[in-house]
Amino acid sequence: MADNKQPQLNGAYYGPAIPPPAQPRYSHHRSRSCCSCLFGFLWKLLVALIVLAGLAVLIFYLVVQPRSFKFYVTEANLNKFEYTNNTLHYDMVLNFTARNPNKKLSIYYDKVEARAFYEGERFANVDVITHMNSFRQYKKSSDPMSGVFSGQQLLMLDNGQVSEFNEDKNIGVYDIYVKLYFRIRFRLGDLISGNYKPKVKCHLKVPLTSNNTTATFTRLVPTKCDVDFY
Repeated sequence: MADNKQPQLNGAYYGPAIPPPAQPRYSHHRSRSCCSCLFGFLWKLLVALIVLAGLAVLIFYLVVQPRSFKFYVTEANLNKFEYTNNTLHYDMVLNFTARNPNKKLSIYYDKVEARAFYEGERFANVDVITHMNSFRQYKKSSDPMSGVFSGQQLLMLDNGQVSEFNEDKNIGVYDIYVKLYFRIRFRLGDLISGNYKPKVKCHLKVPLTSNNTTATFTRLVPTKCDVDFY
């Protein structure tokens, strides 16, 4: 009788082959989530810095209470103001007073330039403060300065402007506009700021000194000027 037994397999049987592990897939959603987190952190940091800077400025203003200087014309002497042959001949002295109202800040006046106008036309330009006479103004104090306007200037006034000049001449009081350009610095303790360049505007009615008029400037009735830091 034939032997029908099947031959035995050599070696152990390990079962079916195991497929290799799948490669990890990186999700784009995770990258976008990380970018969003980074953006959110930077945005919060920026907001925090802005808030801190605002608080620092607020505390500085509350403690220091910075204020603009005050500026006045205390006296004006107009000895000559004649217009002939399209030429203005003038001789005028203006005395100013600058006041520092600050309790903690002093002011360095490095340069002051004054320009005088009549009927919208500039006729004179003088240096009131230069490096030769620049000065430091201490807290809660006032200091004088002067501008001497003397000479002649070609002015092409139209008929309307000439008519206004003749009216002022008959009255003996002239509408003169003076604009001053400053270069100043502030000092707080040992700290000195950079340059500031405010402008000061003075609208004046100046009587001719040779005329017996009551509209005159005195130290008791100063004319306040507009100070503009912008």
